[in-house]
Amino acid sequence: MTYYAVIDTNVIVSSMLKTDSIPGSIINCVNTNTIIPLLSDEIINEYVDVLTRNKFDIDNNKVSQLISLFYEKGIFLKREQTLEDFIDQDDIVFYEIVMSARNTMDAYLVTGNMKHYPIRNYIVTPREMIEIIEKDQTKANLNNL
Repeated sequence: MTYYAVIDTNVIVSSMLKTDSIPGSIINCVNTNTIIPLLSDEIINEYVDVLTRNKFDIDNNKVSQLISLFYEKGIFLKREQTLEDFIDQDDIVFYEIVMSARNTMDAYLVTGNMKHYPIRNYIVTPREMIEIIEKDQTKANLNNL
């Protein structure tokens, strides 16, 4: 199965700092086409801005590889304006892109900052996203028996 997801910057940073983590598994799912990232130019710009901050000390070549992966595998969408309030105004773009996607497909927003978003069943943590994928794969395997 293929899943469509907006991936919040905090998940991207965590995946780059520790590749063998649950957030790292989200990026592995992008590599294997299990997750198709939903993007906008603003999201890509935020990824680059945050990942290249000195405090993270992430190799620029790794940042370039990740951004190239997202350009190769992702789908760019236009934002669907929301009237909801957000704790962090930088988070609005992630929510608006997932809302735009949900007009035509099932889509998730994967974030480590659940409290920054409204409570919705399609806004999930990286662990919840991996659990959804694993549960669906198990169902598919059982149906093929």
